[in-house]
Amino acid sequence: MPGTGSRDDDFTGFVLARSARLVHFARMLCGDLELAEDLVQNALEKAYLRWDRIELADPFAYVRQAVVNQHLSWLRRRLWRERPSGHASEIDLYVDPVEPDQAGAVHRQVAMGAALAALSRRERAVVVLRYVEDLTERETAEVLGVAVGTVKSANARALDKLRAAPELTSVRGHA
Repeated sequence: MPGTGSRDDDFTGFVLARSARLVHFARMLCGDLELAEDLVQNALEKAYLRWDRIELADPFAYVRQAVVNQHLSWLRRRLWRERPSGHASEIDLYVDPVEPDQAGAVHRQVAMGAALAALSRRERAVVVLRYVEDLTERETAEVLGVAVGTVKSANARALDKLRAAPELTSVRGHA
């Protein structure tokens, strides 16, 4: 809770409460757990320096934006064009305790990771912001620094690719 203790206590409380969600968001965005952790760490470092100014606003939105900015900056600095896709064994699996078919849940998550890895970085960012973070088209456009029309077209292309993804076709048949 902002303003309930010292600056360090408030920031520590925020990190403890929100870092897992931020890492999950970053992992979905970049496809690599180690890079996701680095992106979140860098974003939190920047947020800490400005904590007095941002804690009364929406600190999660601020840090999420910083993660996106860090990711885009990282992509621009790379000298080669590899795309981390991870390996099925590296996916941070979430297993729902009430899901009766744990193997099915794991299979669906691995399939989704593979399908997301096939998207372009813009398409993946749009899908993650729209459907994982539940942002509107306008909010997604603001976070990415693009026009709403760009978000709409990237979203349409991404959804077409996801609908056609063979990994997800087999999962849909069992859902």
